[in-house]
Amino acid sequence: MDFKDNQAIYLQIADLFCENILLAKWNAGDRIPSVREMAVNTEVNPNTVMRTYNYLQEKGIIYNKRGIGYFVADDGFEKTKALRKCDFVTQELPELFKAMDLLQLTFEDIHKYYQDFKKRAERSPGLNK
Repeated sequence: MDFKDNQAIYLQIADLFCENILLAKWNAGDRIPSVREMAVNTEVNPNTVMRTYNYLQEKGIIYNKRGIGYFVADDGFEKTKALRKCDFVTQELPELFKAMDLLQLTFEDIHKYYQDFKKRAERSPGLNK
């Protein structure tokens, strides 16, 4: 996994988990990789992965069955969507608005670019994933 410098690694791993849930790769009740498996897959220290799991547990997205493993919560999809939406509104949207001001883009311009993006995504599934 390629990590960015502008966000803690455990949060980037959490984003990966959230994406898997939102894309329905992991559904409510599904067992997720163990801490050790995830550490090997992402090439990070198991303590970092454990921090990710603790964070997702605090948010109610996953839960632990002692001795069995970690699972997606029954309302994990809804909680994931709410978390990602909050993050988008508080972190990414202000950056978008700043760029729009600097580049003098209107919401109509953005709408057109979004429609073009959706058309390309329809022609090339996986583009927007």
